[in-house]
Amino acid sequence: MRTKRYAHLVWAVPLGLLLTAGPSARHADGAPPAAPPPAPSVAPSAAPVPSAGRSWPLAGRPAVLRAWDPPPTPYARGHRGVDLAARPSAPVLAVAAGRVTFAGRVAGRGVVSVDLPGTGEPPLRTTYEPVFASVRTGDEVAAGEVLGTVEPTGSHCPVTCVHWGLRRDGTYLDPLSLLPPWLLNAGPSVLLPVLGTPPP
Repeated sequence: MRTKRYAHLVWAVPLGLLLTAGPSARHADGAPPAAPPPAPSVAPSAAPVPSAGRSWPLAGRPAVLRAWDPPPTPYARGHRGVDLAARPSAPVLAVAAGRVTFAGRVAGRGVVSVDLPGTGEPPLRTTYEPVFASVRTGDEVAAGEVLGTVEPTGSHCPVTCVHWGLRRDGTYLDPLSLLPPWLLNAGPSVLLPVLGTPPP
């Protein structure tokens, strides 16, 4: 009975007292509590995004199913990337030359991250998911090189898609800003007549 009574007394400490201890609270060993990790930022980066992209993440010009929509605050709802329509098992391409910093699974999805040298300090990082990676961490890749293939499952879109992200350190940026105008606005090829040559 005594053991049960003591256990009851321990749990009877008001939860509010534990939560409102404030910054002066210390651990049992006398050390101050650790500071909380910084919140991820979605504000525009101080350094402009260079047009370093030389390829879309998918062949051709994929349809954008959902555009970048940064939340008003770090933990609010939003979209920290771009969703591109894709068919299952389609090749996923590096948009620019860089070094693979991660190729593995996160929360059940295949993810590939590539750092882009020459894009500022710290360098820009592109991410692609869900992807069956064919590259490994540390690999150097060229623009347009295959990173893997689209996983048929794990997509958060109504149809199969690739989520393409861009960030500098902890700041999320619009991935489409990485593409130069000639690539971003490119439409289907059109053959024009040569000046002075009569039409067939």
